[in-house]
Amino acid sequence: MADNSILTSTTGRTSLADSSIFDCKVTEISKENEFIGSASYVEEEMPQIETRMILVQEAGKQEELIKALKTIKIMEVPVIKIRESCPGKSDEKLIKSVVNMEIKVPFVKMESLEEFEGLDSPEFENVFIVTDFQDSVFNELYKMDYRIVGPPVILNCAQKGEPLPFSCRPLYCTSMMNLVLCFTGFRKKEELVRLVTLVHHMGGVIRKDFNSKVTHLVANCTQGEKFRIAVSLGTPIMKSEWIYKAWERRNEQDFSASVDDFKNEFKVPPFQDCILSFLGFSDEEKNNMEEMTKMQGGNCLPVGDERCTHLVVEENIVKELPFEPSKKLYVVKQEWFWGSIQMDARAGETMYLYEKADTPELKKSVSLLSLNTPNSNRKRRRLKETLAQLSRETDLSPFPPQTPKSCTKSSKNSTPVPSKQSARWQVAKELYQTESNYVNILATIIQLFQVPLEEEGQRGGPILAPEEIKTIFGSIPDIFDVHMKIKDDLEDLIVNWDESKSIGDIFLKYSKDLVKTYPPFVNFFEMSKETIIKCEKQKPRFHAFLKINQAKPECGRQSLVELLIRPVQRLPSVALLLNDLRKHTAEENPDKSTLEKAIGSLKEVMTHINEDKRKTEAQKQIFDVVYEVDGCPANLLSSHRSLVQRVETISLGEHPCDRGEQVTLFLFNDCLEIARKRHKVIGTFRSPPGHTRPPASLKHVHLMPLSQIKKVLDIRETEDCHNAFALLVRPPTERANVLLSFQMTSEELLKENWLKMLCRHVANTICKADAENLIYSADPESFEVNTKDMDSTLSRASRAIKKTSKKVTRAFSFSKTPKRALRRALMTSQSSVEGRSPSSNDKHVMSRLSSTSSLAGIPSPSLISLPSFFERRSHTLSRSTTHLI
Repeated sequence: MADNSILTSTTGRTSLADSSIFDCKVTEISKENEFIGSASYVEEEMPQIETRMILVQEAGKQEELIKALKTIKIMEVPVIKIRESCPGKSDEKLIKSVVNMEIKVPFVKMESLEEFEGLDSPEFENVFIVTDFQDSVFNELYKMDYRIVGPPVILNCAQKGEPLPFSCRPLYCTSMMNLVLCFTGFRKKEELVRLVTLVHHMGGVIRKDFNSKVTHLVANCTQGEKFRIAVSLGTPIMKSEWIYKAWERRNEQDFSASVDDFKNEFKVPPFQDCILSFLGFSDEEKNNMEEMTKMQGGNCLPVGDERCTHLVVEENIVKELPFEPSKKLYVVKQEWFWGSIQMDARAGETMYLYEKADTPELKKSVSLLSLNTPNSNRKRRRLKETLAQLSRETDLSPFPPQTPKSCTKSSKNSTPVPSKQSARWQVAKELYQTESNYVNILATIIQLFQVPLEEEGQRGGPILAPEEIKTIFGSIPDIFDVHMKIKDDLEDLIVNWDESKSIGDIFLKYSKDLVKTYPPFVNFFEMSKETIIKCEKQKPRFHAFLKINQAKPECGRQSLVELLIRPVQRLPSVALLLNDLRKHTAEENPDKSTLEKAIGSLKEVMTHINEDKRKTEAQKQIFDVVYEVDGCPANLLSSHRSLVQRVETISLGEHPCDRGEQVTLFLFNDCLEIARKRHKVIGTFRSPPGHTRPPASLKHVHLMPLSQIKKVLDIRETEDCHNAFALLVRPPTERANVLLSFQMTSEELLKENWLKMLCRHVANTICKADAENLIYSADPESFEVNTKDMDSTLSRASRAIKKTSKKVTRAFSFSKTPKRALRRALMTSQSSVEGRSPSSNDKHVMSRLSSTSSLAGIPSPSLISLPSFFERRSHTLSRSTTHLI
């Protein structure tokens, strides 16, 4: 029998030894060093020996085992080389190679070790087959370093027709064959000895130090250098139960401990040994994260509990911790939490440590400007400077931060912006900018979501199945390719601007591509959305993947569903911009007819998209707005438009209405309808024949595209200012920005929610992901905004008198109003009272209308009709105000 005693000694020392010690003594088996027993090499290196199988006790009684043993004709036998050592030490034996030798001697049965004494001979390579690796016979054979195998090894070799394998240690089964394990975190030597012994019995190899050859790390904790390396390399990290359960299934034929279905049950969860608390999250988010923590092996405690190991902070909300954390407590961002779930292992805390934000919430240009001065001219000047500063920060550049290579040379030169920016150029610039933003969002969807999900070799396995990925993203890459070309063509046109350049040709050029790429995505968008929701609920790793990406600046804290809805909204937005461009294109410009064709082609594309999916309720709401608002533009009715929110406010400035007027804001997905409360008129409302609807309670002031809103100002709460906000708007035809300030009176809607909702739809309209950057916090003094006494009866009466006086002054100012217009207005208003002609008293009154003071003291009947005239005059002023903003 070949002596391999130097490879195994006492049980404890052998179990704890690094298997690499034995591996270095075994030459790698290859075609060059595998030999058959009759080879001349074997005859030179070692004497010809016989191989013999010995069935011990119960093994000799198993008919299935005996039958399988008869089919095995070859076994692996080590070739030993003895190397001389130093004087006083025993010779060192090395396994130079492993050869295949025929089993020539029939197997024998043995009941006791005494029987073996007559069988033992150096001429035989004996292999003992033992059914119980824990009884006394096994221990005696093991101490004498005999070669021992279990019945599963024999059955497996017989089934597969393979040679009986050689092992330096007792081998019961091969369920961990070819696995290389490393251990960490085990403090009890007895437990570690037991685990290592079982691994060896199942054919596994042990490494003391972690390296790239290790296939599995068996961890008793989630800390330490080995754990961190395993996480970084993506090596599976297992519980010790994995080894015990595999040993329980040692007699199962064809069982492998590395099968995913079995192995995944015993992976170390990301939050094992972790106690988490959460700060800055909403109740819904906190409950969700606590459930996820328990699912991933952790526990939760309230914030401040000394037993907590981690404090997970919503870094965008929490500016300062409520207590001084201990040195043992990890204070981490929420990305650590979701990253650990996505990786299926506890992420390193050092990369995600929470740091207190030092950046001020308010821009210096806004917060440091104080307009508390008695000099009104200085107030106006500083207010103008404040708005100008905001304008410089807000105005869209005609080029994105990263200019494509194709336009790098042109962009280095001075941008050929016309000295007097025409309205057509302004709309063209807006079209290009929104197209550039849209392309960036599509690139974000592909690079941040689709590519990582499709990537092979993901940590912890694929997050989604290929068919799920295809359902979610559909033809997004094809849509991206088309719009990348459109964006490049628009950029070239803006760089080399000329009024005669055709923008319509660009969209006509790619109309066929748009027809081909959009319908497959838009028509199945609901299915894509449902797939995302379903996978997010059923797959924690996908949920974590979405949370991590949503927090990245490229996404602007928008979810994947919110980003994927952009293609659904893009074509209608382009059609609106092209229509606006057509309005600002001269009749003699050849692009006029081309734009009409381009708009028609886009409509054809949209007809290919299933518009029937839109709910009729959204259209009904728009019709209700049209009926309620007198003078509402007809183009508000559109198949792509939907009502988002209605907000009741009071105007705090001169625009869009006089201070104190009740203003209703109707927020649609792409525009904002501004309407004021109608003034009371004499007479009853007569409905058209067959109609019973009530009279319109509101008067149309302005229909403003959301793209004209450059900033949304959140006015801070003070004693003199409550529930106020402002909009900084700038239409393409004007150079100066206009400030619209309001006070919310709606009790059911919070101002914070309203501003976030408004900014989200503004960002959607201009195709920008970072909607939060549109909100600015501002002091009310900086913009002369206050709500003091807005609701008092005296204040309302004062505003009414002031408004009436202002209208009368305007109406009878001969320096501003032509005499002919004044005379016609007075005659019209006078004749409208009860349908009668002017009397002598009326003429007398008209002769005395030289000042507003005389007007106040004359009880003339013609005064009854003046309010209607003032209303018409106010309407005229409203139209001029609308033009200004």
